[in-house]
Amino acid sequence: MAERADDRDGLRLDRLNLSLGPALPDWPAGLVVEVALQGDVVQEARVRPSDIGGAVHRCPFWSAPWLLAAGGETVSCGAADRRRCAAHLDSLGRFLAVAGWPDPAARSRRLRDAVLADVAPGEVARDVQGLTRRIRASRVLRRLTVGLGELPAARARDLGISGPALTADGDVHARLCVWLDEIERSLGGMNDTGPLATDRAEGPRGRIGGTTPPSQALLDVLPVLLRGAEYACARLIVASLDPDLDELAYVGVAHG
Repeated sequence: MAERADDRDGLRLDRLNLSLGPALPDWPAGLVVEVALQGDVVQEARVRPSDIGGAVHRCPFWSAPWLLAAGGETVSCGAADRRRCAAHLDSLGRFLAVAGWPDPAARSRRLRDAVLADVAPGEVARDVQGLTRRIRASRVLRRLTVGLGELPAARARDLGISGPALTADGDVHARLCVWLDEIERSLGGMNDTGPLATDRAEGPRGRIGGTTPPSQALLDVLPVLLRGAEYACARLIVASLDPDLDELAYVGVAHG
C-alpha cells in the first residue's frame, strides 16, 4: 500500500510497504522481511519469521553435527568440517544467484552436493579452489559489495552475533570472504577422525549451545542493516547473513 512521507532529504515521496519472502527465489526459507520503501531506498524494515512449521524434533540440518555432539553423540571433526564446507557452499550459491552471477552459483551448488555425497576432499579440492579464487578476483563483485551492510565486530558482539558475521568485522564483501576462507579451511579438515569438541562449538552461522540460536541474532540485526539500503542491495545484505530459520524451530523444542 502506498502512502506519502518525508524521505531522508526532507522530500515528500510515495512510501510503499512491501513484504519480501517467504517464497522468493534464493531467499532464506520461511523468512519474511517487511520493508517501507521511498523511491528505491529502504526507510524501515521489520523481520517477521513466517510460519516455519512449528517446533521440530530433529536437528537443523546445517547445525546437526555440533548439536548432536553437544547431546553426547560422537561426531568426528571431519564430519563437522564437511557439513560446514557444504553449508557455506550452499550460502555462497544463494548469494551469487542474488548477485546475478548464475554460473558460479550453479557451480557452488554442484560442489555442495558433491561434498554432502561424501566425495573425497581431494576430488573436489581443485574445483573448490578454482571457484573461491575466481570470486576473490572479481572486481565487479567487489564493487557491488564493498561498503554495503557494514557490521563492525564490536557491534556484532554486542548484539550476540558470532560465527562468520562476527569474524568478518565489516561489510557484505568481508562476510563473503570469510565464507571463502572457511570453505577452504573446512575442505582441509574433512579427514580428521578426532572427536568434535563440545565446548564453545561453532556451527556455520555461529556459536551453538547458547540461550538463543545464532540465526536469531542474524535476524535481529537485519532491520538495522537494511535501513537506508537501496532495494537492490537489501537482498545482498540478507544473502550475506543467510539466517537459517530451522534453527529457531529446533530451539523452540529444546526450550519449550
